Amino acid sequence: MAEKKAGIIVILSSPSGAGKTTLVKKISSRNGFNISISYTTRKPRINEKNGQDYFFVNNHKFKKLIYNKKFLEYAKVFNNYYGSLKKTIVDKLKKGENIIFDIDWQGTKQIKNQKLKYEIITIFILPPSKKELFKRLLKRDQKDKRIAKERMKQFKEDVMHWKDYDYTVINDKIEKCYDMIINYINNKKKIKNSSNYNKELIKRHVKKLI
Repeated sequence: MAEKKAGIIVILSSPSGAGKTTLVKKISSRNGFNISISYTTRKPRINEKNGQDYFFVNNHKFKKLIYNKKFLEYAKVFNNYYGSLKKTIVDKLKKGENIIFDIDWQGTKQIKNQKLKYEIITIFILPPSKKELFKRLLKRDQKDKRIAKERMKQFKEDVMHWKDYDYTVINDKIEKCYDMIINYINNKKKIKNSSNYNKELIKRHVKKLI
């Protein structure tokens, strides 16, 4: 009996508000990827459900999980902790299930540094402009300018990590961005060093953003 092929890890990261969560959900629903549901200490937003969007826990519980080395990755972002349980992820990968992550550059770096035996594809999402990003943040956080401005302060540092990823895409139209990501996932070996991936275009776009 042939051994079941292990699943792959796909990681999507972006500055806050660039659309990675929407893309992760779209990729999962259309392609059968399991979303890695993170633990977090932040409060739920409207319509977010415990166990479906995140596992919402207090600081004590989260730090206990850190102490017991339960996380594959974790990070502190905007004064809240986020982390992915290692056992849950590895068990699914062993069964041949593909896992998609919605995490920031800190978590991505931790996963890559662990040198797991599973294939990892990392993709960074950029907004079409800072103006559009601010508009999306206001919409997401119920027009709270204070929260949106706080996230914009972190923007430049986050954007500069694009070069640490296998691919970077500009999320100007969600369907176009989705199609590009699926193409990269399905054709990684063909695309990486081909003219299909225009790194110079990304560099010019990043320069405009910052």
